[in-house]
Amino acid sequence: MYETSSLREKLKLFALILFPILITQVGIYLMNFFDTVMSGRAGAADLAGVAIGSSLWVPILTAINGILLAITPIIAQITGARANHLVPKKIQQSIYLSIALGLVVIIIGGFAINPVLNLMDLEPEVFRIAKYYLITLGIGIIPLFVYNTLRNFMDSLGQTRISMGIILVSLPINILLNYIFIFGKFGVPAFGGIGAGIATAGTYWFVCFITILVTHKVYPFSEYNILSNWTFPHISNWWEQLKIGMPIGFAMFFETSVFSAVTILMSVYSTFTIAAHQAAMNFASLLYMIPLSVGMALTIPIGFEVGAKRYKEARTYAYIGISGSIFIAILNGALLYLLREPVATLYNTNPDVIELTTQFIIFAIFYQLADAFGAPIQGALRGYKDVNMTLVIALVSYWLIGLPSGWLLANYTSLGPFGYWVGITVGLSCGAAALLWRMFALQRKYNQLNHDSSA
Repeated sequence: MYETSSLREKLKLFALILFPILITQVGIYLMNFFDTVMSGRAGAADLAGVAIGSSLWVPILTAINGILLAITPIIAQITGARANHLVPKKIQQSIYLSIALGLVVIIIGGFAINPVLNLMDLEPEVFRIAKYYLITLGIGIIPLFVYNTLRNFMDSLGQTRISMGIILVSLPINILLNYIFIFGKFGVPAFGGIGAGIATAGTYWFVCFITILVTHKVYPFSEYNILSNWTFPHISNWWEQLKIGMPIGFAMFFETSVFSAVTILMSVYSTFTIAAHQAAMNFASLLYMIPLSVGMALTIPIGFEVGAKRYKEARTYAYIGISGSIFIAILNGALLYLLREPVATLYNTNPDVIELTTQFIIFAIFYQLADAFGAPIQGALRGYKDVNMTLVIALVSYWLIGLPSGWLLANYTSLGPFGYWVGITVGLSCGAAALLWRMFALQRKYNQLNHDSSA
C-alpha cells in the first residue's frame, strides 16, 4: 500500500488491489461451482445432495471467514500508521484463533449434522449424499481457515496478486480431483456427489501448504517473519480481532444463512425444484463475487487511509468502489437475461430442471443488483472498523424483512417458490439503503474530526 494524491492514482491503485481479489474470489467460488455442476452430471440426487450440503456449509464458512477477515483492517491500519513491528504477533494469534475456530466447527458439526438434515423432508439418497459430502469436506476445514488468515495478511499489504496466483494454481487441481472422485477414474471408486467433498478437502490442504510456503519464503511477507519466534496462544489477544470479526461474521452469517433457511423451506417442493433453485442461486452467487470483491478491496485502502488519518481520501475510495460495482451489476443483469438458458443447461440436462432454472434466474437478476449496492458499502465500513451497525442491519433486513416477506409471497400468492427470491431481494434493498445511511453518517463524523484537528 502507498499514499495517492490524485483520482487517477486512486483508480489505478484500487484496480491493482481489486482485480486479483476478484479473480481469487471467483476461483474460490468456482470450486463450489464445479462441485455443483459436476455433481449434477452424476445425477439429480447428487446435485440436490450437494446443494443441500453446500447450503448448510456456506453460512458457517462465511461466518468464520468474516471473523478471520477482521485481520485485514487491523493490519491495514497498523501499516498505515507505520507500526509494522506489531504485525507478526497479530498474525500468529490470528492463526491460533483460526485453528480454534476450526476445531469448534468440527465438534459442533459432528453433533448437529444428523438433527439438522432430519429437519428436512429429503429423499433417502439425497440425505445420504448431503451428509457425507459435509463429513468429507470437514477434513479440510482447519487448513482452509489457516489459509484464509494468511491470505488476509497478504491482502492487507496490498499484495493481492499472490493470493490470486495460489488460487489459480489450485483450481485445476480441484477440477481434477472432482473428476477422479465423483466419476471414479484412475481406479478410484465413483463417489458421486460425496466425491466433491473429498476433492474440496484435498484442495483446501493444498492451498494451505502453498500459502505457508509463500509466507515464509517470498518477499515482502518473509520480511515480517510471521512463522518465526512464535508466541504462545493468548485468548486475551484474540479479543481485538473478535470484537471486529464477530459482527462481520454474524452479519455474513445472517446473509448467507437466510438462503439456507429458504432451501429448508423449499424442501416441501420436488427434487427438481430444489435442484433448479440451487442451480440459479449457485450462479447468482458466482456473480456476487464481484460486489463482494469490491467490498474486500475497499477495506484495504480505506483502512490504510484511516490509519494515516487521511479521511477525505478514504471517502473518495468508497465512492469509486460503490459506483463501479453498480455499473458492473447492471451489465451482468443484461447478460444474464440474454444467456439464461445456456446458463441453466450448465447444471443439468433434464428439461424440467432447465425450465425451472431459467425462471429462477430472472429473479436472480434483481437479487444481484441489490447485492451490488450493499456489499461494497459493508467493505467500506470495515475499513473504518465500523461493524456493529452492519450486524444489526443484516439481522433486520434478511431475517425480519426478507425471509418473512418471502414466506408470505411463496405461500399466499401465485409466485410459489419464486416468492422467496422476491422477499430476499426486498430485504437486500432495505439493507443497502440502511448501510448507505450509515456510511454517510460515519463520513460526516470523520470529516468533523478532520476539521477539528486542523482548526
